[in-house]
Amino acid sequence: MYENLEIVRWPDPRLKRPSTEVEKFDSRLRLLATRMLELMREAKGVGLAAPQVGINIRMFVMNPTGQEQDDRVYVNPVLTEGDGEEEADEGCLSLPGIYIPVPRFRTLRMQAKDLDGNPIDQVESGYLARIWQHETDHLNGVLLTDRMGALAKLANRKKLKELEEEYARAHPELAAAASKKKSSPRLLRK
Repeated sequence: MYENLEIVRWPDPRLKRPSTEVEKFDSRLRLLATRMLELMREAKGVGLAAPQVGINIRMFVMNPTGQEQDDRVYVNPVLTEGDGEEEADEGCLSLPGIYIPVPRFRTLRMQAKDLDGNPIDQVESGYLARIWQHETDHLNGVLLTDRMGALAKLANRKKLKELEEEYARAHPELAAAASKKKSSPRLLRK
């Protein structure tokens, strides 16, 4: 069912759409989570949100250690009670080769559901809290590109241009429409 799923890359517009709540906890959801965990492992990542495979639902998978017993799936996550702050470099499977410093809460509480619809209520700090925040950003249509300051944009402009060109080659019809939007005439103000 989800064998053909792959990780979508920036500037795919699906990455910018806010995701919808999951209402149905069934075998399809479980199969999607299994495939996402496979893709995450193949790409040597620690987290993968559903929008990153082109499905805009509020679910992400993660594994901070790479050990199969540490696989985690969070459905409809809500982050609260952020405390402290720390900055660290982050990368993204949808923006390969780009790493930027991102300030995040050090400690957070997450309330979510598991694949059976059972409640999850956890508090974590450090690396786990950072992964939660990064993946939840994806569910809200927020990417590392949105967190880049002027210097990071400048430092990564070549790689971003390469990703845009790669996307245009793979999706000429979408790239043409986006290009048309960019070049539409603007009204000048007097």
